[in-house]
Amino acid sequence: MVRELRPGVWLLELGLFPPLASNAYLVDGGAFEAGPDSLTLVDTGLWWNEPTVREELDAVGYSPADLDRVLVTHYDLDHVGGLNRLVPEFDGPVSLGRDDLDLLERRAHPEWLHHKGLFHRASRRLFPLPDLRLEPLDDGDTVGGFTAHHTPGHNPGHVVYHHEGASAAFLGDLVWAGDDGGLTTPFWGDSYDMAQLRESVAALSARIPRFDVAAMGHGDPLVTGGDDALRALAGRL
Repeated sequence: MVRELRPGVWLLELGLFPPLASNAYLVDGGAFEAGPDSLTLVDTGLWWNEPTVREELDAVGYSPADLDRVLVTHYDLDHVGGLNRLVPEFDGPVSLGRDDLDLLERRAHPEWLHHKGLFHRASRRLFPLPDLRLEPLDDGDTVGGFTAHHTPGHNPGHVVYHHEGASAAFLGDLVWAGDDGGLTTPFWGDSYDMAQLRESVAALSARIPRFDVAAMGHGDPLVTGGDDALRALAGRL
């Protein structure tokens, strides 16, 4: 199901129910005077999600060929697996945090006995991604109107993307939607280092510019007061 969160920003709800449900987001930078080459998909869901990311794009009136880029918050299958649904029509760049790109391309070797490290060692062997142009991002890099904020903990290279024109932050799995209408942290078993994740929440809340839309990878995004909700979570950790 597609939902417009504000003009130029759409939620693409991928999957029917947790834990298979995840969010992707489509941002038309042209709505914010970003100029040409500004249609960006943030995250892609799993390849077996129903509806698929391709079907959700079609519901907005776009196809994979219309995308100028894909931004990935982190290398987990429920955020990158849908890349397989975009090819061969999409042939643009895919950007993600440098440390997660090292995981994906087997330059980083997580510990076998670490629950998340074992998952990544298995997933990169068993579930290969299509041959696309992968570009690393570092903290503070900008691309297509987005600023990347390195927020490790859930994954070593987890990135939050802030878009000033859209007044939105694409938070990936740094936070999840809370039961109280605010934000909470992910389940510990799904992260590399929860202490580091909490530090990232606090650091991000102190430095990210103000934003309304809190667009997380799981759960219902907030359309107003996103930065206040992030600071409130940081204060509770």
